Amino acid sequence: MSATLPVMEAFYTVQGEGLFTGQSAYFIRLGGCDVGCTWCDVKDSWDADAHPKFSVEAIVAEAAKFPARIAVITGGEPLMHDLGPLTAALREAGFRAHIETSGTHSITGDWHHICFSPKKFKAPLPEVYPVAHELKVIVFNNHDLKWAEDHVAALGPQCALFLQPEWSKREAMMPLIVEHVKTHPRWRISLQTHKYLNIP
Repeated sequence: MSATLPVMEAFYTVQGEGLFTGQSAYFIRLGGCDVGCTWCDVKDSWDADAHPKFSVEAIVAEAAKFPARIAVITGGEPLMHDLGPLTAALREAGFRAHIETSGTHSITGDWHHICFSPKKFKAPLPEVYPVAHELKVIVFNNHDLKWAEDHVAALGPQCALFLQPEWSKREAMMPLIVEHVKTHPRWRISLQTHKYLNIP
């Protein structure tokens, strides 16, 4: 029997955040999350049973209808599911497999790019730090800047560091983020450019 996954939505767009900002990509948002961020903008994704299940073959076939060959698996928390079959099928179809995860579940799948975005609401697993390619910390308040620094030591040298203002707090947080990046130059600023551009 083929592996199935609950898909909240899947769409072709331009990556709006982080290291691959501005590149076209196919997003696959899986249902299910046990982190529970109070400011989450996709709370409808939390209940995995609320979303239809599709076979890995059907998910990849839909992605292959579009010209870009970056597939971003997001959620919810996508690593609540075994993603080995999905990444294998994506790679077979010529895709780069990217994931956005809070790091609260063990890594499954074979990834070209792991965007690790830890949250205060549930601690990430230590095993995620050395394999992350990108750390993205959402800045909701001033303390989040100090909290972001707490994660750096466990990361590998290849990991790019991003601070991103939580959308509703962006005007208050941006001056603090700018000063932090100027003081700690390994960090970069990530913006939700898709929201500024009004694209999915």
